[in-house]
Amino acid sequence: MKKRVFILSLCSFITFSAMAQQRGHSSYKTVGTDYNTALGVRGNPYLIGFTVKHFVEGPHAIEGMITTDINRNGNVTFTGLYEYNLKVFQDLPEWSLFFGGGLHFGVYDRWDFNRDRFYKKGDGSYVTGGIDGIIGVSYTFKKLPINLSADLKPYVNFSGPTKYMAEQMGGVAARYTFK
Repeated sequence: MKKRVFILSLCSFITFSAMAQQRGHSSYKTVGTDYNTALGVRGNPYLIGFTVKHFVEGPHAIEGMITTDINRNGNVTFTGLYEYNLKVFQDLPEWSLFFGGGLHFGVYDRWDFNRDRFYKKGDGSYVTGGIDGIIGVSYTFKKLPINLSADLKPYVNFSGPTKYMAEQMGGVAARYTFK
């Protein structure tokens, strides 16, 4: 079931990125970016997933993520974020700083984390939502349609056995950009 949800979500992201590329407005390119929409992967040693970032107007962007836990393939998280992008250096327009927040919901196996180890806490799966923050730095290549970013994305779950896991907070992303 969770794999079906993950595949369906991936197809939705690809469809969204194609629609965003068709409706892109070149006047909305913001300082520090040279693209309207970017589609790629985001990960860290514990999570891997897909990400799509779209500039709505000026420095305002929305980002959607679908991630899964590398160690326990049954976990799937859907995240929606609002991000504000700033130019970092006048002489280096390809660098930008971004920050923002949003919400997530996920389907998780009943595992909990305590003192550097996971242990089973019940049978089946549970669904929970939560709140996210994000801050990071982004680099967009001038001559390649590639964007790289590194970020910190702390979160808190509203319910379930795992409220927060610090090692899942950081991440890096590589995206293909559409003008």
